[in-house]
Amino acid sequence: MVRTRAAISPTGFPHIGTIYQVLFDYAFAKKHQGRFIVRIEDTDQERTVAGAETKIFSALDWFGLSEDESIRKKGPYGPYRQSDRLPIYKKYAEELVGKGKAYYCFCTKQRLEELRNQLQKQKKVPMYDKYCRKLNSEEVKKRLQTGEKFVIRLKVPENITIKVRDELRGEISFDSDNVDDQVLLKSDGYPTYFLAVVVDDHLMKITHMVRGEEWLTSSPKIKLLYDHFQWDIPRLYHTPIIRNPDKSKFSKRQGHTNVDWYKKNGFLPEAILNYLALLGWSHPEGKELFTLTEFIALFDLKDLKPIGPIFDLPKLEWMNGQYIMKMQRSKIKDQILNYYKKYQDLRLPEDMVEKTVPLIQERIKKLADYLPLCEFFFQPPEKYEINLSSQKELFSKIVEKLQQISDWQAEELGGAMQSLASDLKVKNSEFFMALRVAVSGKKITPPLNESMEILGKTECLRRIELTIDKTANNC
Repeated sequence: MVRTRAAISPTGFPHIGTIYQVLFDYAFAKKHQGRFIVRIEDTDQERTVAGAETKIFSALDWFGLSEDESIRKKGPYGPYRQSDRLPIYKKYAEELVGKGKAYYCFCTKQRLEELRNQLQKQKKVPMYDKYCRKLNSEEVKKRLQTGEKFVIRLKVPENITIKVRDELRGEISFDSDNVDDQVLLKSDGYPTYFLAVVVDDHLMKITHMVRGEEWLTSSPKIKLLYDHFQWDIPRLYHTPIIRNPDKSKFSKRQGHTNVDWYKKNGFLPEAILNYLALLGWSHPEGKELFTLTEFIALFDLKDLKPIGPIFDLPKLEWMNGQYIMKMQRSKIKDQILNYYKKYQDLRLPEDMVEKTVPLIQERIKKLADYLPLCEFFFQPPEKYEINLSSQKELFSKIVEKLQQISDWQAEELGGAMQSLASDLKVKNSEFFMALRVAVSGKKITPPLNESMEILGKTECLRRIELTIDKTANNC
């Protein structure tokens, strides 16, 4: 059975790059009727952020990428939080020492820091000098008995070639002399990533390991550990790193990497997934818009392209707008109401939102775009985007004409206003811009005639008359 996993560290809030990885794990497992596991990698206790675990699972649920096994969905291979598995790591680290594949290291932080500084001055890659690897068994035993602090390090063989197969790039060779004797078990009893990921993936029967390209250089250590334990290594897929338009890494320091940023700005999860799927993968029919179900049916890990894709936010906004355009109006209404209630603490009138949705469905790209376009439906303008002080006479004529209209419909309003503009010999563009701003306060709005129909005769006349009063007072 195919078993994939997302190993997520709770050292910050969910990153869009994490969702990118999860999408591939999830889709591949589901396509093969397998299991998708979420493991919490919290071995870096100093960097663990309170509440991060809750945020992680909330993000997965929002995207519809919920797992089959995790700390909240018990399975046969738990625990699924690494800090609950410390005795397991200790056992396997000591097993490696017993096999002569790892060793105790008693070097102090001070010595290691001095070594690092020395190597940096020599412009060499900082690596452990294998000092404690030379200690004989008697000295090691004595130091352990006296309670001296230690770590357990991987004993990397010297002068060999380590070959690792990446399913996207083929076989890659590494010189073992350039591979550090990695710490496997820290002095506080917590494992490092390298030991934990190998032990956990093996015990949890992971068949396909999907992780970012930045981890490719660590793969020889992973391969050595599997070899030392004499375990079968999962198939390795190193996905390309998402990059910004300037080719820099898509990092957590940028606001638009945080999943919450997308929620608060009114993006739809299905649109984001659609966009992420196209970063490193192409639909066989060249389609840009497709559902998660369709993606799962077509996707295969081997089809990923190992070329760093560019994250283009305007392209995502366009795609989000396409999803809104195709959505049922009743659903858009609910999305808008829920969005403003949750993220802006606003309870918009349901009936007014329902009326205005047809006017803005093809105009907005995000849910957050709704209110800037439609705020005038809920309250009259307090200021105007253009100076209307010279338009008092024009507005008086408009009021007179509008008062004569009994059938307050968009088509009737448009015809009457065009006729008036013609009679007054005022350009349509100038006439309707003045009217638009008087009613809404803005130069850009949903269609004016339809907006006036929704606002109603009494409210439109009130706003235009109010504009007359304001312009008179400003004269």
